[in-house]
Parts: sequence; structure tokens; C-alpha cells
Amino acid sequence: MHSSLDAVGLTGVMASRLADLGISVNIIAALHHDHLFVPWDRREEALECLRSLQGQAENRSA
Repeated sequence: MHSSLDAVGLTGVMASRLADLGISVNIIAALHHDHLFVPWDRREEALECLRSLQGQAENRSA
């Protein structure tokens, strides 16, 4: 998903949700998108979590 520099707290929310699942993450923030590095063996679980967050955001904006 694309993010905006106006989206204050976005990476904090993602890191918190992943931490709730016990998934460590290193985040590199860039201008148009961010890079999230998670343990390889937890990648699918991390993607599922982030897709869930995306769905929640889409539901709020609808």
C-alpha cells in the first residue's frame, strides 16, 4: 500500500501489531513506501497481519 508523509504513526501501528504476534521487524521508511524486514520463517504471518491492517483501513475510508 502507498503511504503518505502525512500518515503520522503508520509505521508505529504496523510495528505494534507485528510485536503483538511476537514478530520482530526492522522498518526502513522511504518517501513513497516503507520496507519491513521480518524473520523469513514468519513472513507469511507478517503479510497476513499487514493485509488485515490494510483491510481495516479500507473499511474505515469507505
